[in-house]
Amino acid sequence: MEMLAEAGHVVHIYDFKVKPGMGDRFIQLFNEFDFSPDNPMHRARERAKDGVLCRDSADPDRFYLLGEWTSIEAHRSILKEISTKAPPTFFDLLAEGSKMIPNYATVVSEAPQ
Repeated sequence: MEMLAEAGHVVHIYDFKVKPGMGDRFIQLFNEFDFSPDNPMHRARERAKDGVLCRDSADPDRFYLLGEWTSIEAHRSILKEISTKAPPTFFDLLAEGSKMIPNYATVVSEAPQ
């Protein structure tokens, strides 16, 4: 069994909604950016594991984006780099009042091996 995250690392958690009925299009545009060479997240050494985009099972317009990093500062540094460029096109599909702002949580316990 592989642990979901390592104690001492941080997990970023985004909780956001997209415009009604635009979930499938959001996933398509998100993946286009995420898998592109324009995404600096995948070049960061401090990224402990690839992130995952999850769709709420009760609300198809609600999503969660989670990823593991060695520190909050490292993740914020990459966000700052991204903010100097034009936002990815999937941002246009965020619901009114919904923002992609991470919450951070420190991993304080792991399941025993």
